Amino acid sequence: MVNAHRSYILHISIIGMLAAMFFILPAYHVGNLSRIMVLAVYAMGFNVLFGYTGLLSLGHALFFATGMYGLGMAMNTFNIAAEPAMLIGGICAFLVSAVIGFLALRTSGVAFMIVTLMFAQAGYLTILYFGAYTRGDEGFVIPQADRMIAGIDITGETARYFSALFLFSVVFLLIMYLVRSPFGHTIVAIRENEERTRMLGYDTVRHKLAAVIISGTISGIAGAAYALLFGYAGATFATVQYSIFPLLWVLLGGAGTTLGPIIGTIFMFYLIDLSSTVTQAYMLIAGVVLVLLTLFAPQGLAGELRRRVFKWLP
Repeated sequence: MVNAHRSYILHISIIGMLAAMFFILPAYHVGNLSRIMVLAVYAMGFNVLFGYTGLLSLGHALFFATGMYGLGMAMNTFNIAAEPAMLIGGICAFLVSAVIGFLALRTSGVAFMIVTLMFAQAGYLTILYFGAYTRGDEGFVIPQADRMIAGIDITGETARYFSALFLFSVVFLLIMYLVRSPFGHTIVAIRENEERTRMLGYDTVRHKLAAVIISGTISGIAGAAYALLFGYAGATFATVQYSIFPLLWVLLGGAGTTLGPIIGTIFMFYLIDLSSTVTQAYMLIAGVVLVLLTLFAPQGLAGELRRRVFKWLP
């Protein structure tokens, strides 16, 4: 119970700190944090599947792009308002993740990784093939006049930041509740020893399918929010690169921790941002730092804090 209170206070404090950052940081970093919080939601979705369930997906960009194009095409093609378009993006991600989960979970291990990668590539090629509707590589811009939620223009710095913070806060607290629930304990048990979990009477396939759906839906909502807040949907977000990014963010921050996704996203974002101001070979610097972290903090930044100091960290 004490640990639960500590966890609750920690999560609320992080949300409060992010809110305070808007009034403290310069405009440049406020803009960066808006983007980081949405991408951290994407990483949190990935972490449900990889960090807690132990299933490595290399095709999560498919879910992110599904939510993004679900919202973008609803608004651009059918002139649907932002609120129902967000819902459409989430529903599209839910349906796609359910279908992909049902098919991909017939495999396991390396085969699961390959199958998810293949589905993601199929999604990317589908976007290119139907370029007449998706505008292919070019993508499309969502008009500023349409980016309104409850009558509020979210293209402004303040509204965009606190919209991103609201989404981040809801998902952040939801994940905290999820991992402490019986379902959360079960998927962790599956990660640790699926055979023993099955012998105890749990339907491991059903729990893994639920994890894929929850993970894909959260990632799709992040994609829809990204398109709405930043006004663009493009095929780039469906490429393998955007399947690798959440893996890096989660590994750096700490897989299987609620704090890992936000810590890893901030770290990776600013590592690339700062190193690119020093040299054009900024990815070399990023690569060296990643190797060092892998060697000396194999459980990620939050994971190492939990292992060495704060045993109660969720």
